[in-house]
This record gives sequence, structure tokens and C-alpha cells, in this order.
Amino acid sequence: MPHRDFLRVAVLGAGHGGQAMAGWMAWQGHQVRLFNRSAEALMPLRSGLTLEGVVSGHVRLQVTTHIDEALDGADLVMVVTPATAHRPLAYRMVPHLSPEQVVLLHPGRTGGALEVARILAAAGLPNVVAEAETFLMASRVEAPGTARIYQIKQRVRVAAVPAHQTRRVVELLQKIHPAFVPARNVLETSLQNIGAIFHPAPLLLNLGRVQAGLPFDHYHEGITPGVAAVMEEADRERTDLAARLGVEVLSARQWLRKAYGVDGRNLYESIQANRSYRGLKAPQTDRHRYLTEDVPTGLVPMVSLGKALGLPMAVMESLVRMAECLHRVEYSATGRTVESLGLAGLGPAAIRRTVELGFAPQAHRAGMEG
Repeated sequence: MPHRDFLRVAVLGAGHGGQAMAGWMAWQGHQVRLFNRSAEALMPLRSGLTLEGVVSGHVRLQVTTHIDEALDGADLVMVVTPATAHRPLAYRMVPHLSPEQVVLLHPGRTGGALEVARILAAAGLPNVVAEAETFLMASRVEAPGTARIYQIKQRVRVAAVPAHQTRRVVELLQKIHPAFVPARNVLETSLQNIGAIFHPAPLLLNLGRVQAGLPFDHYHEGITPGVAAVMEEADRERTDLAARLGVEVLSARQWLRKAYGVDGRNLYESIQANRSYRGLKAPQTDRHRYLTEDVPTGLVPMVSLGKALGLPMAVMESLVRMAECLHRVEYSATGRTVESLGLAGLGPAAIRRTVELGFAPQAHRAGMEG
């Protein structure tokens, strides 16, 4: 990896986060290529991107619908897509990745780096795959060709597969922003997925209001004491799973205290005390990422891991089943599981060893499949 201040970065995904992240890095002086599968999102960017908010300016971006062009010569491949796209993107990258390129899932949700690292290793690629526990910035595409960055987080933990490569990845990412810091391993980043607790349960348990088109605040109105009680039990299953795997994660209440400085006697009171949640509206449809993404790449892998280790995961499993009934989609089969994460049949010690050492590349290099 060249030792220089400016990086060559391929950003995969031209949604709200992808455009803002590509613009931010280009504004800093990094060489950025932005890939998107469809050309429609890229058309307004051919004349550049206007940045507003935390930074102001106009930057030029290289944009492409050809993944080979995006990856060519990149030091860092930053994937900024819904987590459900990570698997198909990994297969698309296989024929075009160079072994020294670092892949970052930004963010990875639960098990993202493990799933992608397993796919690449099976294709004979030794690439380091890392995941961020959350996205660096709060941002939005305000209009075609204009992205606003509202806020940049002070701390975003990152871990790599294999874990001993984490520090090298963080040193690379700190050329983009000093907020990136190392986590212990990808079990820690994956199981600190608070969205899996805060998103599916309130949406599913307020389904009548959502389908009737009745507007309400997701947090302050949708999370009643009863809904919060369900969330707290799901959160206990998450923290129990982390404990079984030997990693420390914050409970939902601890996370709220650390992120927002609020507390209460229970999760309901903590959420109600958080003024930052005021006015955040609930989704107006059940076909929303709170279910379509947070169930298969959040709840499903936690349930799969927990059950494989003999833990009761009844609350999370019930939420998964409700989403499956609602959408007529077998998320427990299509989502991330111990099989797709390369952890089937392993106990806690063997799982920890896998995340530390990664997956051995197969002798052959396969083409795109899956």
C-alpha cells in the first residue's frame, strides 16, 4: 500500500451516503470514483457535486456504471449500499479485485465483513475486508447534484477480517477522517448493531397505524412502554449472545447514555428522554429498510448465531417470523446465517479464532457467481 496522504478510493453505491461520502473525500483531495449499478443516479453528477452543510463547495467526481473501472487502481473499496447488496456486490467484485485492495463495508450491519470475506476467499482472493459499526456522517441528497452533510460522528469503530489487520485499515481510514478507531474484532462491531433493536420491533408492533397511513413519531409515539418492553427483551438476547462469544457490547440503554447523555429506569424512559428523537417520523410503508434490511442483515444473523450456540432467541425469532409473514419472504433463509458467514458448526472459541485469522483463500480464483 503506497504511503501517501491522498488515497484512490472506489465508492460503490450512489445513494444519500455514497454521494456525500464520495463528495467529502473528493473535497479533501482524494481521487474518487463513484460506481452505481444504474446510470440514473449518476447523471446529475457528471458535471460535479455541490456540497452543503459541514463543508461547502463543488467537486468533480469520476462516475461509472462499470465496476471494473471503479475498482481499477483503488487503494480502498468503500461499499456504501444497503447491507442486502453486500453479497451480490461481493460476487461482482471477484473478477476485478486486486489482492492488495482493502474492502470496507460502511456500515456492515451484522456479519457483513465475515460474509464478504468468505465469498472472496472462496474465489481465491486474500483481500482484507473491514466493516464500520455505523456510517460516518448524517447526510442527504437534497436535490440532484447536491448533497448536504449535517453532521460527522466523533467516533466510528472499525474491525477487519482477519482481526490483526484492523490497525492497518484504521490507519488508512484516518487519512479520510480521524473519527475511525479500531474495535476488537468484527464480532464487536456486528453485535453493536443497535438498529436491529430500534427499527423492526416498533414498525411491526405499530403495523396498523403504518398501513392505515396515520403519521406518528417512530420513537416518542411508536415506542410505548409495551413496545419498549419487547425491544428490551430482544436487546437482552443480543447482549447475551455477545457475552457467549466473549465480546463486550453496550446495551441499548447504555448506548443511549453514551450517544445522547440520556437515561431512565428502563428503555422506554431513556428513549422518551432523548430530545434528538423528537419529530422523527415513522415509515409510511412496511416496505422499508427498517424491515427489508434490518431483519435479514440484523436480526436473522443474531438469531442464527444464538441458536447455533444453544441460546434462546425467542423474541428476535418472533420478530423475524412476523416480518416473513408480512412480506411473504423467508428472511431466515435469504438473510445472513452461520452458513453464509462461514461459522456453521463452530463453538465460541472457534468463532473467535475465525474472526482473528480470517478465511484461507482457495487455490483457484473463481469467476462471478451467486
